[in-house]
Amino acid sequence: MKKLLPIIVLLFSMAGLSQAADPEPAKSDPTWLTEARASIKSENYDQAVKQLQAANETSSADWNNLLGYSLRKKQPPDLVGAEKYYQAALKIDPRHRGALEYYGKLKLLNNDLPGAEALLARLDKACTFGCEEYSDLKEAVRKYKSRKQS
Repeated sequence: MKKLLPIIVLLFSMAGLSQAADPEPAKSDPTWLTEARASIKSENYDQAVKQLQAANETSSADWNNLLGYSLRKKQPPDLVGAEKYYQAALKIDPRHRGALEYYGKLKLLNNDLPGAEALLARLDKACTFGCEEYSDLKEAVRKYKSRKQS
């Protein structure tokens, strides 16, 4: 068993289990990130947009991803704006799992199944042993296809 422990630790670290699309807040997270996540969790997307815009952390993939997400979820949604921020997040970090998932869902909202499937393929490569973001987008694609066939 002692010989297997390093292998198990290596497999878990390769799986990226400690990295989520938008990980839980850490003590070292900047205030803007903690506040925006709290607003998003309470579904106050307009407030999250204001908080993120005030922070203006344009070089952060997380900032761009959360702003894109908030713009997509607010009422009425700003899908054009959301796409711009998802693209910016992926330019900064092409393997950002949250941006890949959420941009894929935006593609489905825009009836762009090939675009969503391309993002799903990228997400599959970003998730070594599978991840929640991949499963969520795969399920969204499945539901989209079943609605179109009905």
